[in-house]
Amino acid sequence: MNQNIPEYTLNDGLKVPAIGLGTYSLKGEEGVKAMVAAIDAGYRLIDSAVSYENEGAVGKAIKRSSVPREDLLICSKLPGRRHPYQEALATIEESLYRADLDYYDLYLIHWPNPKKDLYVEAWQAMIEAKKRGYIRSIGVSNFLHEHLDRLIQETGVAPSINQVELHPFFDQTEQRRKHTEYGIVTESWSPLGRGNDIVQHEKIVRIAEAHGKTGAQVILRWHTQLGAIPIPKSGSLPHQKDNLDIFDFELTPEEMDIVSSFNRKDGRLWGQDPGEVEEY
Repeated sequence: MNQNIPEYTLNDGLKVPAIGLGTYSLKGEEGVKAMVAAIDAGYRLIDSAVSYENEGAVGKAIKRSSVPREDLLICSKLPGRRHPYQEALATIEESLYRADLDYYDLYLIHWPNPKKDLYVEAWQAMIEAKKRGYIRSIGVSNFLHEHLDRLIQETGVAPSINQVELHPFFDQTEQRRKHTEYGIVTESWSPLGRGNDIVQHEKIVRIAEAHGKTGAQVILRWHTQLGAIPIPKSGSLPHQKDNLDIFDFELTPEEMDIVSSFNRKDGRLWGQDPGEVEEY
């Protein structure tokens, strides 16, 4: 593990780094090269999904990188169309075959799809997959309070991680509080707002200049000080390196408040409410 990156211990004992690499849209040979560069630069947590259609590229990058498999934490996610129990198990097996892996370190249910109401069944399949050794740690993504409550009440097993949309426009205060209550670690997708110009906002730039950092580094540091694991996506090696270089400075409480002041009541950038979204 990169010595400069702190770790979290999940509720099942798995240790994960405080930042990871998002791989959405990193595909094919260019995607493999970008992921190899990221791993060689120091990333150890690599986040994928069946829906990203790049698990094969992730597997290829693992084999080409200079880092042993056991030092990496590889994550994928179960799509909405595969929630029925047997389909979920077969999908996890296929994920392993595509990436040519013996196990995933993390596997998440990508969306709850509450109208279909099969997410508890999918969770039961995840529990079984963990027992079979397919997965070291099981979690969820985009689950609201009520979905988490139900999983735990009906199975007795809390997710280790919930990966949610989290950025300065949507700081997920209540959701993070619920995670803390249940011992669930928060992971942030779209931590920089996906290309949003917030990294160049004058308030953010002022903070960045005070620390000799970039606006993106300030926002990623804000995530880590909230106790969330950001997983920024970048195919550019300079950006990948910059995104890792956030553990040698600390934002003051006042600076944290400034970043959080961008929060809006419903600051979801794409209107993807997990209570309504039905992922295919």
